[in-house]
Amino acid sequence: MTRLAVPDTSGARILVVGDVMLDRYWFGDVNRISPEAPVPVVHVARTEERPGGAANVARNAAALGAKVSLLTVVGQDEAAVALGRLLEESGVRSLMHGDATLSTTIKLRVLGRQQQLLRIDFENKPSREVLDDKLAQFEAELANHDVVILSDYGKGGLAHVQKMIAMARAAGKQVLVDPKGDDYSIYRGASLLTPNRSELRQVVGKWNNDADLTAKAQALRESLQLDALLVTRSEEGMTLFQPQGSVHEGTRAQEVFDVSGAGDTVIATLAVMLASGCDLASAMRLSNHAAGIVVAKLGTATVTLDELRAEF
Repeated sequence: MTRLAVPDTSGARILVVGDVMLDRYWFGDVNRISPEAPVPVVHVARTEERPGGAANVARNAAALGAKVSLLTVVGQDEAAVALGRLLEESGVRSLMHGDATLSTTIKLRVLGRQQQLLRIDFENKPSREVLDDKLAQFEAELANHDVVILSDYGKGGLAHVQKMIAMARAAGKQVLVDPKGDDYSIYRGASLLTPNRSELRQVVGKWNNDADLTAKAQALRESLQLDALLVTRSEEGMTLFQPQGSVHEGTRAQEVFDVSGAGDTVIATLAVMLASGCDLASAMRLSNHAAGIVVAKLGTATVTLDELRAEF
């Protein structure tokens, strides 16, 4: 296998659109069980906040040296202010539409001795009016970006995903989609979809072996008129399906600490590398290395160019 080089990413311009959230972490010690119920008592010692969802995708792309814009819908609340601050600190240009009827999605994780004990979600869906406004701005932003990422977390931020794909492709932009749900017809015409193994099973059913997987994946790719389909397969690595065939990349062997956000790292790395001149197979290999780095970190994390270059 030829040696990969990490390209110069300083000229890459990425537009991320999708569902954002604020990831909150409460860290503490567990020394006793509650007398009120058979649950552990966590004495919280410190807290952290990190961008989640599409905001984590944007943060990952920025960490790799790209110029990144994030278009999304948030509430007019304290969590939205925190997200804006975190994105600014990460070097992401945030284009956030506020909706007074919306609560910014928050995922609160409680950890004891670095192990997650509980997650609490706060969320609701944005109004159609705000989404209509976002669609107009999306079209205006296309000329200033090379690659578009649509990060769907099923929270309602991509209600116009079909129109967005059509607009971006008409403008000559590559469109990478991290899909959600079991109806992939809404992503028809995208450049690339990046489902994980369990997400793909929801759409095509179970497969018996790699040949069966290839047949199902290629049939899905053709039916959706995709340029390619990238399936992330956890400990089995990832497989890229294109019209000319498939390419498999084995997992990067190292300790897995936390897989949350790994899919965000994969699609962000793909987009940055494609915008920097890599072919899709090379971009996939670099994404696989990036994923191997990020799963060794706690929570939604990023990979830097220096960390990626150290792999090679």
